[in-house]
Amino acid sequence: MAVQDPDQRVLELQSLYDGPAVCLAELLCDQYPDDAIAYRVVAADLSVTTYTYGALRLASTQFAQALVTQGISSGDRVATLMGKGWAFLVAVMGIWRLGAVHVPLFTAFAPPAIAMRLSRSATRLVVVDASQRDKLNDPEISVLSALTVVSVADSQANDLAFWPLVNGAPAEALQTPLRGDAPMIEIYTSGTTGNPKGVVVPIKAVAAFRAYAEFGFDLRPDDVFWNAADPGWAYGLYLGVLATLSTGTPAVMLEGGFDAQRTLQVLSRLGVTNFAAAPTVYRALLSAEGEVPSGMMIRCASSAGEPLTPEINEWAEANLGVTVHDHYGQTEGGMMINNHHHPSVAAPVKPGAMGRSMPGWRAAVLDNERDEEVAAGVVGRIVIDCTRSPLSWFAGYVDDPEKTAERYSADGRWYLTGDTGYVDESGDFHFSSRDDDLILMAGYRIGPFEIESVLVQHPAVVESAVIAVPDTLRGEVIESFVVLAEGVTGNEALVAELQQWVKKRFAAHAYPRVIHFVEALPKTPSGKIQRFQLKKQRIAELA
Repeated sequence: MAVQDPDQRVLELQSLYDGPAVCLAELLCDQYPDDAIAYRVVAADLSVTTYTYGALRLASTQFAQALVTQGISSGDRVATLMGKGWAFLVAVMGIWRLGAVHVPLFTAFAPPAIAMRLSRSATRLVVVDASQRDKLNDPEISVLSALTVVSVADSQANDLAFWPLVNGAPAEALQTPLRGDAPMIEIYTSGTTGNPKGVVVPIKAVAAFRAYAEFGFDLRPDDVFWNAADPGWAYGLYLGVLATLSTGTPAVMLEGGFDAQRTLQVLSRLGVTNFAAAPTVYRALLSAEGEVPSGMMIRCASSAGEPLTPEINEWAEANLGVTVHDHYGQTEGGMMINNHHHPSVAAPVKPGAMGRSMPGWRAAVLDNERDEEVAAGVVGRIVIDCTRSPLSWFAGYVDDPEKTAERYSADGRWYLTGDTGYVDESGDFHFSSRDDDLILMAGYRIGPFEIESVLVQHPAVVESAVIAVPDTLRGEVIESFVVLAEGVTGNEALVAELQQWVKKRFAAHAYPRVIHFVEALPKTPSGKIQRFQLKKQRIAELA
């Protein structure tokens, strides 16, 4: 993509996706030539099926018409409990074509989590894969009498069968223009405490997602794009599916669960040029047995979900030939701070930095007590200036004004991300921790990620999580939970070695006083470490 004025491009995208009659079907599908490649779907055996925009237009039109026959109309909630694949793409495009609202359900969810989302969103119809169908028999879900179930295969009594429903529907054109502030997605944040919070994503938010696709990813028409994140979560849906469809960039979708060797084979065989994944994916690729396949064509590599640790880029630069760019965002906005790939906003990547504000957003760091910006290098609250962020679209959590109010400063100017960090002299942001993970020890504010980042550089350590536990002398002291590499035994000698490692590579005062060797760390379904679970466990043990 040619270098352009970022501010002007933001205005163009706003006008495209925010107005009195915005047609998602046209903007995400129908504007492209029928023979243009939309997706290459890779099966578990690595066989590839190519789907064009013409095929997507036809199938999604038929599914939208089928929804009409089931009494679904604009604004109604339609959920998907589906893995990655062609049926999922047809379903979501059909939902948006009709003007209905997509409710994504991650396939790792247990029935109670599914029931909560279906009930809270008042979902009318759910499309489900055969492998997920039994979850809907749970009593918490089966009592939802207004729910229509559409099964992709192996349907049960009273289910509708997805493909017969699609193929039997008329192909008569269907487009539903709506206002830019009309809803298109209702998604629930994972959170670390309390019930997940509902976020309604309006059509105009696609301007922010496309801006990230252009400035963050630097997607180009000749790219082969693969965002490996699951579309049951915001990054995979906003910045995978919608990034693809809004730009028309040919994309890859891999069916089935994650496998490091399969991922490397797909990157090589399909000539992926633009790749995005969570740090956990890169770590798995780093640890995969065997050599990295030849023929890699990756031009841009990106990461989001949690901060990058140094060993990932050491491996990526040696094996993929590129530096992985760390990007930062949230369900409530998309990506807002990035190490951008686009030449108009690109800057040298600093190890440990998550980048600079994306065009259309202005991030800042506030004092921990006062709503005032702090000087460079001072750790504080990472915020978004709503008065200077034209791509900001979050309007509050569904039926939860109290939680919504907690996200904003008293005057409404600052959106509070809940993360802490600092900005250096050149304007690069550095992540420290979540607000509730911040360690206060002997007057020092310590971000656990900084210590974790050092620990995982030790050859014996695969993963680590750092928490604080109460201490009568220091207020809090640091403890670490460590997953060791295969064949390594945890003992007192290794504890002392790791403590010295942190002292020498981070700070003498900020080493873990206690190190626990564990087989695995508790994580959310999206792969984020749940430090609060470890802290709760330790406080109970010390009581």
